[in-house]
Amino acid sequence: MRIKLSYKLFATLLLTSLMIVVIMVAVMQYYASRNFADYVHKMEMERLEVLARELAAAYQRDGGWEHLRHNLPYWLEFMRPRPFRGEPFPPEPPDRFPGRDHHLGLEPPPPPPPWSDNHRPPPPPPPPPGQDPFNPGPRISLFDAGKHPLVGRASDTRDHYLQPILVEGKIVGWLGIKKLEQLSHPLDVEFAQRQVRAFYFVGGIVLLVAILVSLILSRHLLAPIKKLMAGTRALSSRRFDTRIEVDSGDELGELAAAFNQMAQAIEKYEQLRQQWISDISHELRTPLSILRAEIEALQDGIRVPDRETLDSLHGEVIHLSKIVNDLHELSLADAGRLSILKEPVDPVEVLKETLRAFGTRFATRGLTIQEEFPAAPDHLLMAGDPDRLKQIFGNLLENAWCYVASPGIVQIRQKVTDGKLSLNFLDSGPGVPAEALGRLFDRLYRVDRSRSRREGGSGLGLAICKSLVEAQGGEIEAREAPSGGLWMEIRFPLLEPQSSGQGTP
Repeated sequence: MRIKLSYKLFATLLLTSLMIVVIMVAVMQYYASRNFADYVHKMEMERLEVLARELAAAYQRDGGWEHLRHNLPYWLEFMRPRPFRGEPFPPEPPDRFPGRDHHLGLEPPPPPPPWSDNHRPPPPPPPPPGQDPFNPGPRISLFDAGKHPLVGRASDTRDHYLQPILVEGKIVGWLGIKKLEQLSHPLDVEFAQRQVRAFYFVGGIVLLVAILVSLILSRHLLAPIKKLMAGTRALSSRRFDTRIEVDSGDELGELAAAFNQMAQAIEKYEQLRQQWISDISHELRTPLSILRAEIEALQDGIRVPDRETLDSLHGEVIHLSKIVNDLHELSLADAGRLSILKEPVDPVEVLKETLRAFGTRFATRGLTIQEEFPAAPDHLLMAGDPDRLKQIFGNLLENAWCYVASPGIVQIRQKVTDGKLSLNFLDSGPGVPAEALGRLFDRLYRVDRSRSRREGGSGLGLAICKSLVEAQGGEIEAREAPSGGLWMEIRFPLLEPQSSGQGTP
């Protein structure tokens, strides 16, 4: 089943928000209940402290715990409401439970004596259940110093919080209150329920806000993705001028910018492809048209198959073969499958050998080669292919032989700087316009005014030179020579650092 990314993103954000809200409400509820239970426990312990002080006074007054041992009426005297947090004791009415020296079930004692320092009237009876939310009377028990039960419902001190009863710094007993596993008083339960309802209400509001934010955020995040999808469809429809507006600086904005760069590169490559196809068809059409015309002239008997006609046909076939071979070289270079050896070789020696091969041809056209190779103590070695170097130098010299005006001069200079060998080819002209220098290495590019097809060449030689130079780690650059002609400079990295300043370009 196919689910849209917008639904997935919305569901992810919503589920994440829901989990956060549930965890938040659960944690808040847990801590609120726990804190409230702690609060109730602290209140009880504070009242227990007051009761412990009163029991300590009774212990001193009665000389022990015998008056309290299993004496429920006497014990209930201490279960009346206790002062809390510094509140004064309530006024004490006359005794309700006379005869504190008598145990439960004995006959009524005589009337109590008048008030004195040793006999004070007992406090009022405890309030009815439900009037004092902090009345823990049924859970309170009294233990002696050995933690044996004296009065109350407990049989031992397990599950009790204990408060020591001190008399002159000595523990004479323990006052224990049974631990609450859960809140049982109606007011406590009601308060906890109100807190839970409040948490659920707040959680519901937070969840609604999370749904709204998730909806808005998912749409906001998916907006540039939808633009990218529309742009991709446009590119697949060959609308290469498509661009996406970049309105953010985040990763999605970077993705949109990368898309625009890709679209621009595709548009450029499409223009180059169309120009490439047009140039190749035009380049092949010329020799094919000449061959067709020559053959048709032979078929019609206009021309006789003499040596001149055959030489013309042979020249056109060689020209076609050269174009096909050059195209094959460039296709291998584009695919990264150009065969290049990497072995130590002296490029200067290879250049000198190539110059000797072109010497006679240059002389027949009235062109002079001026070599400036300063003597070096050692060979200048680079990692390269001797045959490919010879091809590079041959193409450059062939280009000079075709386009330098006769009589003319071609200067070859050498320089070593910063571990790089620089070989410079300067001719006497004619040169090329400044705006054409950057395009000389484009495939099938020609300068119309001074470098026409009538002079020969396929228009691929310099492009092949650039591919071969870069495949061997070098650089090639074209600029205007001081004499007004063309200056070609090739730089190769040497295997070993060489001293600089050998010769000047």
